[in-house]
Amino acid sequence: MNVQPTDVGERSADIAATIAMTMRQMGVLGLPRNYEIFYEALSGANTQLSMDLLALGKRPKQDELDKLGQKYFAQNHEQGIVDSVRETIARQLEDITKILLNERTYLEKYGRILDQTAEGLNNRQLITKDLLNKIVGVMATATNTTIDHGKQAVETLGDRSAELENVKSKLEEYKKLADTDPLTHIWNRRAFDRRIARIYDSPKSIMFNALILADIDRFKAINDRHGHPVGDKIIQIIAGILQSQARDDMFVARTGGEEFAVIIEGSEDSVFTFAERLRKAVGDAQFGNSMTGANFGAITISMGICMATEADGPEDLYAKADRALYRSKVGGRNQVSTYSAPNGPQGKNYALYRKD
Repeated sequence: MNVQPTDVGERSADIAATIAMTMRQMGVLGLPRNYEIFYEALSGANTQLSMDLLALGKRPKQDELDKLGQKYFAQNHEQGIVDSVRETIARQLEDITKILLNERTYLEKYGRILDQTAEGLNNRQLITKDLLNKIVGVMATATNTTIDHGKQAVETLGDRSAELENVKSKLEEYKKLADTDPLTHIWNRRAFDRRIARIYDSPKSIMFNALILADIDRFKAINDRHGHPVGDKIIQIIAGILQSQARDDMFVARTGGEEFAVIIEGSEDSVFTFAERLRKAVGDAQFGNSMTGANFGAITISMGICMATEADGPEDLYAKADRALYRSKVGGRNQVSTYSAPNGPQGKNYALYRKD
């Protein structure tokens, strides 16, 4: 049986109702992170997650659900991850401290033996051959023991250092996940806010950077007609197109539901040319379901550009790029507009602009 686009929307609504009812019956708090777990489990998207959720019983505790969330959706539980890594680092540092203290104890003991030996050797009148042999024996044993203990300490410290390096690597990976949009796997709004702020760190950066905002046209109608799963798939496809068209030195992020941003270096003409290429690439793409044969129709994007030199800071740059995007929307959509400083009072009512 082929699933038509209208069926997808009905099924999405059914799943949402089932999730809400199931969570209420199980006494689960209506938190976004809990909804994410139940959506993945009840929609059949993750069989192992469904089994793990069933194993928690009819009344799962919040900490048990959080552990599931950390296991399957690490990017949405970065605080828990950071806390876990912090505990691991604390344990490793405590172990290293114990090793160093133990090593200091051995060295202090060895130092006392050396002092006693030196004192005995300085009293030459009391030295006999037997006493000298005893001193040599004690020194040899103490020296060998200290050397062996030192080797063991170095080896153990090496192991701890390797473990800490592994923890550091994991923490870096989790930090990247925290800055990554889970749906599209490109940068998220959090990473974008940091990156756009960096533009205004230097005059050179301001001179050569620009912001492009892109918004999917009539996206609300797409969701209403085909359902949110189809809408999510379209967002993923467009994110892939933007990423594939961008150079390595460009920054591509998903900044909202159906909105994307590109931070790019270049002249106004070259930035506009690149934006036009993106718009055309999206317009030429095919959006449908190869399994069912469903065709979702033509999908287009509207875009707005603002050069960094036209704005006083990151917030102003975003606002002016958004105004340029507004011009593209009210001008008929599926086009690129560039912000230009207004000459005199403007009569535009930006409240009329809806990103749909």
